Amino acid sequence: MSKKKHKPLIIEQEFNAPVELVWRAITEKALMKKWYFDISDFKLEIGARFHFEGGKEGRCYIHVCEILEIIPFKKLKYSWKYEGYTGLSFVTFELYPIAEKTKLKLIHEGLETLPVANPDFARDNFVGGWKFLIHESLKEYLENGKSLIGQYKE
Repeated sequence: MSKKKHKPLIIEQEFNAPVELVWRAITEKALMKKWYFDISDFKLEIGARFHFEGGKEGRCYIHVCEILEIIPFKKLKYSWKYEGYTGLSFVTFELYPIAEKTKLKLIHEGLETLPVANPDFARDNFVGGWKFLIHESLKEYLENGKSLIGQYKE
């Protein structure tokens, strides 16, 4: 019997911003804090580990990540797991310059390895979260200089 193939979660967005600015927004902790999470120990180095807190409705999870691949202005990949839980997933940001604009492709693989018994780890929650972060929060930050942190409502 063949193992079920799990599709990665893919979110794409075009920004009215040059690739250099989009790269900075996904790799500089001071800028990441404005649209993503406050990641005080983030360092753009292969093998660098970082963590941040996130959750909803009073439930907080410690995200534990390690940078696996860096291709400046093109690709950033890191592992993504939760402290105290099984499962290992991977987040990849791919950037494609289109004249003065940039297409971002976010890929989150391995969601099926997270504990299915915990509804917070349901694929739909990741879809909603990433759509908000990429389509709304990052877009608003890059194109209008506004931070939407704290405004995500499911």
